[in-house]
Amino acid sequence: MPILEVRNISKCFGNTEVLKDISFSLEKGESLSIIGSSGSGKTTLLRCLNFLEVPDTGTITVNGNMIFDASDPESRSEKGIREKRLHFGLVFQSFNLFPQYTALENVTLAGMLLAKERPDYKSEKIRINEQIITNAKEILDSVGLSGKLDNYPHQLSGGQQQRVAIARALALNPDILCFDEPTSALDPELTGEVLRVIRELADRKTTMIIVTHEMSFARMVSGNVLFMDEGVTVEYGPPEQVIAHPREERTKRFLERYFENENN
Repeated sequence: MPILEVRNISKCFGNTEVLKDISFSLEKGESLSIIGSSGSGKTTLLRCLNFLEVPDTGTITVNGNMIFDASDPESRSEKGIREKRLHFGLVFQSFNLFPQYTALENVTLAGMLLAKERPDYKSEKIRINEQIITNAKEILDSVGLSGKLDNYPHQLSGGQQQRVAIARALALNPDILCFDEPTSALDPELTGEVLRVIRELADRKTTMIIVTHEMSFARMVSGNVLFMDEGVTVEYGPPEQVIAHPREERTKRFLERYFENENN
């Protein structure tokens, strides 16, 4: 059974249809890369999966449970949306760390806030908070930042900030980890630093959706690749098909332009 099934997701902003009937599935432990030109709808799709935007049509099923059905008004309730977001961890392009908090505090913040809603929080506050902090330290260590726990974002390089953002997304133990162009704000050296962490996550069979412009990386880590153009799925399949031997003319043109730019 797939860990994620997305069926017929569409999204409009005003009269502009940004996503048009998007469907795909994702197996547990698999990495899916989403590629396409700027404006193709890739980021909007991730934002719909994380309910930062609410889809206009379609369904989203996680672990066999339908967590969103656009035809059901209850799916759109604020409380329901908050709970749905816990299935997904999102890593943004530009880190989005809180500048007033240290690396450790950025990673523990969401867990601390959610813990306060637990019925046993008042009686178990010290134990619960210690557990959250211990977990955050272990995750920061796993992304190579054990020596940076007390550093503020301005004291970290871009690559280090993005690794804190990855640790923050992992801290709530989401079913699916989502990346929105995680290296677009980084120079080549720092890009490699972040891609190594994502590759290690793939090796550990972390279930991931990665919006990326790094084609060689997508070929390396992906079980499947989804190519989007103008809000639709143009081609979907293994990387050796979609990237190495695309079948659709729109995919071929996109990749030709990409590799021309890479070689110039």
